[in-house]
Amino acid sequence: MTVSTIGTALTAQDKNGTVSGATSDFNLFLKLLTTQMQNQDPLKPMDSTEYTQQLAQYTQVQQTTKQTSTLQEILTQLSTQNMAQASGFIGRQASFDTPVSGLSSTGPAQWGYKTDRAITTLTATFADASGKTVATRDIAPDGLTGRVAWDGTLANGSKASDGAYTLSLTGIDANGQAVPVGITSTGLVQDVVGGGAGGSVTLGVNGTQLPMDKLIRLTAS
Repeated sequence: MTVSTIGTALTAQDKNGTVSGATSDFNLFLKLLTTQMQNQDPLKPMDSTEYTQQLAQYTQVQQTTKQTSTLQEILTQLSTQNMAQASGFIGRQASFDTPVSGLSSTGPAQWGYKTDRAITTLTATFADASGKTVATRDIAPDGLTGRVAWDGTLANGSKASDGAYTLSLTGIDANGQAVPVGITSTGLVQDVVGGGAGGSVTLGVNGTQLPMDKLIRLTAS
């Protein structure tokens, strides 16, 4: 067995193991290395440069594993803190900087919109989670701001299934020019879910989870 073989095998184990496993493997590595040095052929001594490099490499991998574990602990604590903070949002009306809203049997999908100048026509397009358009409808503009609520009714009169839907709005002014329309998702916060990537937290609104970092407004219900 060469030093290179020992280092390579144990490094692979360390990458897939826990911190405690890495520590155990590191101790085993040192034990095997010491035994190998004690029993080496005096006429063919080991290359000290080779095992020194392997030792340095293994130590670096072990430290990286420990740092990853520490980071995960920090993210878990952050997620818990964010959930504790977000729990106070339950039961309040919220607005999110996203065109995605939830449709459920208990309520329609809801959005707010805003334009920077008057529009004469407004067309809404609703798309499902796959991006497929499932419905369109004309909306009577109500000044520079307004609301859109969709109960899931399709062109054939049937109802769309519960889930997340994305709203697109096309606004046209009196001169026939397109007008940009800003869209926000709105609804009542019903629950809080943590454990996302990077300690992220989502808020449940009408059966759909929306990122808390997209939250832009909270009001009393």
